[in-house]
Amino acid sequence: MQLAPLDWTIVLAYLAIVLAIGAAVSRRAGKDTSQYFLSGRNLPWWLLGVSMVATTFSTDTPNLVTDIVRQNGVAGNWVWWAFLLTGMLTVFIYAKLWRRAGVLTDLEFYEIRYGGRPAAFLRGFRALYLGVFFNVMIMATVTLAAIKIAGVLLGIPPVQAVLLAALVTVLFSTMGGFRGVVLTDLLLFVTAIGGSIAVAWYALGHPEVGGLQGLLTHPEVSGRLSILPDLRDTDALIPLLVIPLAVQWWSVWYPGAEPGGGGYVAQRMLAARSESEATAATLLFNLAHYAIRPWPWILVALASIIVYPTVDSLGEAFPGISRAILGDDLAYAAMLTFLPTGVLGIVAASLAAAYMSTISTHLNWGSSYVVHDFWARFVEPEADERRLVRVGRISTALLMVLAAALALWLEHALQAFHILLQIGAGTGLLFILRWFWWRINAWSEITAMVVSFAVAFYVELVHPGLFPGAELSTSVKLLAGVGITTVAWVGVTFLTEPVDRGVLREFVALARPGGPGWRDIEAEARREGLELPREGEPWNVPAGILAMLAASTVVYATLFGTGMFLYGRLSAAILATAVAVGAAVLLLRLWPRVRGSTLDA
Repeated sequence: MQLAPLDWTIVLAYLAIVLAIGAAVSRRAGKDTSQYFLSGRNLPWWLLGVSMVATTFSTDTPNLVTDIVRQNGVAGNWVWWAFLLTGMLTVFIYAKLWRRAGVLTDLEFYEIRYGGRPAAFLRGFRALYLGVFFNVMIMATVTLAAIKIAGVLLGIPPVQAVLLAALVTVLFSTMGGFRGVVLTDLLLFVTAIGGSIAVAWYALGHPEVGGLQGLLTHPEVSGRLSILPDLRDTDALIPLLVIPLAVQWWSVWYPGAEPGGGGYVAQRMLAARSESEATAATLLFNLAHYAIRPWPWILVALASIIVYPTVDSLGEAFPGISRAILGDDLAYAAMLTFLPTGVLGIVAASLAAAYMSTISTHLNWGSSYVVHDFWARFVEPEADERRLVRVGRISTALLMVLAAALALWLEHALQAFHILLQIGAGTGLLFILRWFWWRINAWSEITAMVVSFAVAFYVELVHPGLFPGAELSTSVKLLAGVGITTVAWVGVTFLTEPVDRGVLREFVALARPGGPGWRDIEAEARREGLELPREGEPWNVPAGILAMLAASTVVYATLFGTGMFLYGRLSAAILATAVAVGAAVLLLRLWPRVRGSTLDA
């Protein structure tokens, strides 16, 4: 299929607007690294919140949701819905702590929290591990989705699709820096959400689907509609619901849903004007990410089951697509082929927008690690700000080259998702506790990072099980990674020397985490006559946890209520709406206690 001239005009006009925004802010972005990576820390909460949503609104996300729904039904989405709990914990506990830390990147945190040579090593190594290796993996999955969409809509081969996508995105990202990324994210989000709704509308209107009622009553779809897996089927219940809710959300590091905050979410919290604005931005992100966006994608995925019931039927419909990348995630792109001229151009522009939003964020975020936490810290400490911005622009381009190369190796979205989960398995609890337990040290984090990667490498690439001849499911491998990694880092924590007390006292004075885990350090500081800022301030973590539960209830009730409304189950929809309203009232009452300071930190 080829885009019509009108479609191309829409797409090119959209890309021209985006590049114009990048060019307009390029001079300001090039002043120094604070402008290039954080836009001077003065961005409003609503813009940062929308930017977070736009970043996760990528081309691979609808592909991933389609892959999940076609294989495991709507209930399969719990594998990422469960991360809402992580996100809300970040909103009400960690957002204000990150803003108080006042760092340029979340990796700078290591030398503030731990100090010494192990912390310096950890900072530099993770700058490359996360900023290059992990970040490239994420961008490759996004680029894989672009390859599949371009193959269906444009009929172009993977290499050509990668070159086209990478060239435009790198040009934009290197010009505008973080401010350019955030400003265009607003435009990208509006376009992307409109595009996803348009795709769902036309998918339901397909003759074989027969509208919403035809979709819901079709025999191939009706058995996949349940939001919860069958409680009697433990083979589905445990991997689809129990493990995500009981283990995965707190134990696994995953980009965009990092336990304790981190990555590009932390970058946006650090760019906020105050603690309260960092909290509000992260709350907006989680509300929109989990409550607003999923259903258009789910409806398209369900409709694709009727039109393309198997992977083989997708291959027959698109014989030009390489068998190496043919999978259930291709079905979303396949449904785009039924869009009329003009609408297809808008949707194609929205997908280009989604791609550019995510990739430009990851390029800027990864480059901030390479420049601030590796190059300026260890390679060229005397470099001036303009020199560092140049290094940032060069590293941005190199990251894109690596991501493009890896994208040509990957096959489908769910494969990459499980690999990323496995690599981060077992590290999440450490990232949660390091703010509130003084005994955790740099060796704890080094151990967690090394062991989780080693386990993931073995079970994913060396042998699909812990022992020869023992094939393990994805869930068992995840649990094994969590267990082995957690035991390893906790053991190393008690076997190694604690962090220097002076470093701990300075950290307490800066971030003011509070709680029983810092009681001894605070008492020691008082005995030595050291002044702790805002001493006597109540510890708001219990209120934060209550707010987290209330906000999570609002989102889940809204998500499920929307689903019940679409399914025509009005009584259940009304009940879910009532639960959402009640939880929202509780959240509003808690807000003054959990939002953090309104003054610039």
